[in-house]
Amino acid sequence: MDAAFAFIGFGEAGAAFAGGAPARGYDRKTDAGKRADFARAGVHACASPAEALAGVPAALSLVTADQALIAAETAAPSLAPDALWFDMNSVAPDTKRAAAAAIYAAGGRYVDVAVMSPVHPARQAVRLLVSGPHAEAGAACLATIGFTNITVVPGDIGAASSIKMIRSVMVKGLEALTTECVLAADAAGVRDAVIASLNASWPGTDWAAKADYNLDRMMVHGIRRAAEMEEVVKTLDALGTGSAMTRGTVERQSAIGALGIVPPDGLTAKILSVTPAYAGVSLDRSPPPPEIPAFAGMTKGIT
Repeated sequence: MDAAFAFIGFGEAGAAFAGGAPARGYDRKTDAGKRADFARAGVHACASPAEALAGVPAALSLVTADQALIAAETAAPSLAPDALWFDMNSVAPDTKRAAAAAIYAAGGRYVDVAVMSPVHPARQAVRLLVSGPHAEAGAACLATIGFTNITVVPGDIGAASSIKMIRSVMVKGLEALTTECVLAADAAGVRDAVIASLNASWPGTDWAAKADYNLDRMMVHGIRRAAEMEEVVKTLDALGTGSAMTRGTVERQSAIGALGIVPPDGLTAKILSVTPAYAGVSLDRSPPPPEIPAFAGMTKGIT
């Protein structure tokens, strides 16, 4: 066997996780740039999922959130018997369960994996949560291909992804909220005063630096983050706890990412690069949410 595992999808995360055990990879993008990415990482580029998966005992699925189920359904027929399918995508538990059904039907073993922090600079030391019937076997396999920070979460498929999805309400929501705050503060001519007030309210936090970082991440990853947050909306709606705030995060992340701006250095430059696109245009294009009844003991069904 010439590879210990295969990558299905090879973006930022795939490149960060390469370099341990020998691997093959397939990505929908087959241009020269993507082939160069594979070459730099020492991963053998394949022309199809079937070629990448032939005979390998494990595959890491690292695609965009909207492609996670499609990737599992497309790849499943090419999996070797008992091969482990590590679904490392940021999607709702119900999406992961649907993907697992496709993998199980093909004779593979599905592992729900949640990637809990940025892949850089940690790379294979990134914190991973794994769950499902094959979580223990999956954790052992991930260790053999170089991952060093793996925690098995008790429970079935969806346990690990639930933690990731619900955490993202706060993490990605703070990105959107911080950006909305500083854009408004700058437009009003009170940015320094607002940031000083935030710094005073949260001692030890540099809100100018945080806003700079958050806006940078949204410029680079806003479209991908919006797709992830759509899956968070699905998670919250399935739980019946409401998703109004997260729907706003989807809107803001998508709007910033869609600008296609390469982030300049510094918060002021970022705001200046974003502001012309928004001059006189509201980002809040969605209709107002319906009135939400008061919570009564966190009754399920409230949306």
